[in-house]
Amino acid sequence: MSAQKGNGRKKASPAVNLIAGGGAGMMEALICHPLDTVKVRMQLSRRARAPGTKPRGFIATGTEIVRKETAMGLYKGLGAVLGGIIPKMAIRFTSFESYKGMLADKETGNVTSKATFLAGLAAGVTEAVAVVNPMEVIKIRLQAQHHSLADPLDTPKYRSAPHALFTVIREEGFSTLYRGVSLTALRQGTNQAANFTAYSELKSALQRWQPQYSDSQLPAYQTTFIGLISGAMGPFSNAPIDTIKTRLQKSRAEPGQSAISRIMVIAKDMFKQEGAQAFYKGITPRVMRVAPGQAVTFTVYEFLRGKLESSNWAFVGGSFDE
Repeated sequence: MSAQKGNGRKKASPAVNLIAGGGAGMMEALICHPLDTVKVRMQLSRRARAPGTKPRGFIATGTEIVRKETAMGLYKGLGAVLGGIIPKMAIRFTSFESYKGMLADKETGNVTSKATFLAGLAAGVTEAVAVVNPMEVIKIRLQAQHHSLADPLDTPKYRSAPHALFTVIREEGFSTLYRGVSLTALRQGTNQAANFTAYSELKSALQRWQPQYSDSQLPAYQTTFIGLISGAMGPFSNAPIDTIKTRLQKSRAEPGQSAISRIMVIAKDMFKQEGAQAFYKGITPRVMRVAPGQAVTFTVYEFLRGKLESSNWAFVGGSFDE
């Protein structure tokens, strides 16, 4: 198992991760959210595939949303995402650095690929429990609504992210925000484990091949390229988990039914009614959303972190100190 040596950069403070991670996450959400809406609609589609017919693709799904609900329909649920993106990204990068530090060799400071994988896994689980699951429950409820934003008389059940949050808690209880949390944690954990491991290995390789960048930031185009590759790893590995999670969070819980039994019922019903391919519904827009999203995230994060650390402001204990 290869080991990655420190590249001379200090560990980012929580304040740096808050600003750089939050800025990166907001940019990623604004650019890629329409693809996430298309993915969710495809995952929620319960159409059985008739013999000799093709399933509706992401272009047809996106076109239908725009035709029936206007282009703004592609941005349903964006408020919920933006509301949680700053703490999500701050937690992701800060917890990853923290876990990586705990797993590093105590004498040399080297971090093995296995340690990077475990740190990414733990960071993904941490962000899932702290922020992602409640945010996604609200986001999916908003994205699942088929009302047209062009028709003022077409009033949806959930009018905004805050309204959806209060409505869900009032009607279904606070615990609803953590429906599917085990699946979300599994998805986020595997995502970030694959993501950070691939990114760290590719970054280390590029720095070895280009000694002039061994102690500094890679050019933006290289960061974008390796972020794109690393971002594509997760969706292919956990697509069934994400699809089941989406359906679980969209539906109401039946009285007396446990989470594991609901997961099994959903999975069994999907396979019986729609076939094995149903578990991969939305994989195309998900890869198209996650891979560029991670490319944007890492590029903006590295850029903002570099600017913050090279400025006249020093971050001491998470606060600004001139």
